[in-house]
Amino acid sequence: MSAVLKTSDDQAPLVSLRNLNKHYGDFAAVDNINLDIRDGEFLTFLGSSGSGKSTTLSMLAGFETPTSGEILVNGQSLVKVPPHKRDIGMVFQRYSLFPHLDVRANIAFPLTIRKLAAADIEKRVDAMLKLVQLEPFAHRRPAQLSGGQQQRVAIARALVYEPRILLMDEPLGALDKKLREDLQDELRHLHRRLGITIVYVTHDQEEAMRLSQRIAIFSHGRIVGLGTGSDLYQAPPNAFVASFLGNSNFLRATALNAQQVMFEQQPLHVPAQAGRHTGQQVLLMVRPEQAQLLSVEQASEVPLPAGSNEISARVEEVVFLGDSLTYSLVTAGGSRLSLKALSVAATVQATGSEVRVRWQVAHTCVYHDWDDSDLLKGAGSH
Repeated sequence: MSAVLKTSDDQAPLVSLRNLNKHYGDFAAVDNINLDIRDGEFLTFLGSSGSGKSTTLSMLAGFETPTSGEILVNGQSLVKVPPHKRDIGMVFQRYSLFPHLDVRANIAFPLTIRKLAAADIEKRVDAMLKLVQLEPFAHRRPAQLSGGQQQRVAIARALVYEPRILLMDEPLGALDKKLREDLQDELRHLHRRLGITIVYVTHDQEEAMRLSQRIAIFSHGRIVGLGTGSDLYQAPPNAFVASFLGNSNFLRATALNAQQVMFEQQPLHVPAQAGRHTGQQVLLMVRPEQAQLLSVEQASEVPLPAGSNEISARVEEVVFLGDSLTYSLVTAGGSRLSLKALSVAATVQATGSEVRVRWQVAHTCVYHDWDDSDLLKGAGSH
């Protein structure tokens, strides 16, 4: 990807990554990344293990040296600036707290090594304790704190010297689900109050969606999707992003014309797209919650709405998930689909029954096989 992924307005970026590469021998951990990060935004790097997200963060922090390329903050190069002079805070999954120091001393540590006046240190630490709601625990040692409390100490320590940028590498990965969600809410509120720029790394899609103003999706050292969670989910730029962010149904088809494709010997309507030609292999994507499941009888009684498609399938499995039902379906040609319906509104279709699947043409994303087959490798169509 050579084009620069710019901010969406005229605001000058705080951080710019330009043609950034990191090679380990012949392996490209980061492959020619170009990215602008806005001042004050919450940006998440999302990807699976080995996708390049943490290596990119480490280069921004100064813990890794780029093989080539540039890292700019306010237009000034950081490539040769050591980590402690970058005005960048860092929070890791392992809290890295000093076990022999209490909470107050742990938070004060970055100020102590910068030799600030004692009164200034006390004032800033008091403010941080209040911010992360740990005032009653100021004199406890890390071993006397819960995992969530220790993580809040780590966040306070990273914020206390007022860095302009805060980097967070899987900071909540070791916590249980409920505590993760509570701390995600706290982080989001903290960001709103402070207005600091946060770059966050995670492999958790839901966490990225809950926290971020924008998400950069990584694959094989490249950024393959960049935008708000809503934009990336509703209109994924490629099949990899569609597969990686949320659940997706992929149907292989052949283009008949600009607005129709042939799927298993049945013509379907698709959104028009310039450059599509007859005979071209395409990939259709429909989200599980955007399709409707009807019995054969229901489908015969309710006419197909204008601007919709319908295909036949058989129910292989029904999974009850409390508020929803998930159906696993298979078509006559062997294509597999997953559909999601609210359990309170759904008429349960029995395993083995023949059904009809309907969806609006406008809810179909169309990708060219030759554009996306490489990206899909390792993503898993699901």
